Amino acid sequence: MATEQVFSNARIVLADEVIDGAVVIRDGKIAEVVEGAVVGEDFEGDYLIPGLVELHTDALEHHYKPRPGVRWNPIAAVQAHDAQVATSGITTVFDAVRVGIDDAGDTTSDDMMQLANAIKLGVGGERLRADHLIHLRCEVSAPDCMDAFDRLKGDGHVRLVSLMDHSPGQRQFADLSAYRRYYQGKLKMTDDELEAYSARRIKNSALHAEPNRAAISAFCRGERIALASHDDATADHVARARAQGIKVAEFPTTHEAAAASREAGMSILMGAPNIVRGTSHSGNISARSLAEDGLLDILSSDYIPFSLLYAAFALGDAVDGASLPQAVALVTRNPAAAAGLDDRGEIASGKRADLVRVTLSEGVPIVRAAWREGRRIV
Repeated sequence: MATEQVFSNARIVLADEVIDGAVVIRDGKIAEVVEGAVVGEDFEGDYLIPGLVELHTDALEHHYKPRPGVRWNPIAAVQAHDAQVATSGITTVFDAVRVGIDDAGDTTSDDMMQLANAIKLGVGGERLRADHLIHLRCEVSAPDCMDAFDRLKGDGHVRLVSLMDHSPGQRQFADLSAYRRYYQGKLKMTDDELEAYSARRIKNSALHAEPNRAAISAFCRGERIALASHDDATADHVARARAQGIKVAEFPTTHEAAAASREAGMSILMGAPNIVRGTSHSGNISARSLAEDGLLDILSSDYIPFSLLYAAFALGDAVDGASLPQAVALVTRNPAAAAGLDDRGEIASGKRADLVRVTLSEGVPIVRAAWREGRRIV
């Protein structure tokens, strides 16, 4: 027997407009969108938006490693992370799992495997609220990158792979003073320790980055796994990414790279915290300035899950002419399309009933409820 739900008296954010009306759900899918008064569960004029789609979040590691030297149960860490993303309005999340570990800090490839396995256990056991997929963040300059990639590359949960190189003097850290501030603050290194660490990373990048980029991108093209570049800074970076079949430009650091990415037909992804704060934590290009120039397609919460929803509702105040449907598309329809998930990301007939009820207080959105395929998860 078909099950039916009706959400009424809602401000429904559609692809191109906001209407007052109702959404009818049958068997986990949106059956109908109706304008005007309809009998159903009264949303009291709250917003109804599609469930957010998050392509790149590092937040899971913070639950697994809450303090230096501390490891939390990985299954419990995934469940805590899942609760955080769901209550932030995220119904589909690509959990970032690092592939390739630098030699500072105490995280290992075995730690990453534990997290990947815990994600799969949570999904298989139907214990998670959001729909979890895996995003492999491949540090192509790391000596162990390919060994770690080989451990996960055949996993069906892996639906997105990004190629990154955080060695100093280029991309995110072209400004060496910004690199020094970030890593000395994060890793508590002395000047001499940082100098030796930087020299090792530059050497490893020269040895490993290009061969690893070529091998990983070739595999992903063959398996039709979505590919993303990371921290492109120049038109040359973008040209190489395009030649490798990359479709998503994550966090371009300059206007030049963003404009080249648009010309190359890539989707441009920037950080939602950058929108909320108005600046990059690394001192690179502002996401707001790219939005003003029409060079922004996708937002990612990166390191603060709630920033995704917050940025969507703040964008109109931060960027002249940005409508709420345009802003919501940056966190729903556009990331879903970039990842090849054409069954979600929009309130339209036939799409998954991944939905979020939102109200605003003091300019900050509040998630009052969320549904994944018509099942309430918050």
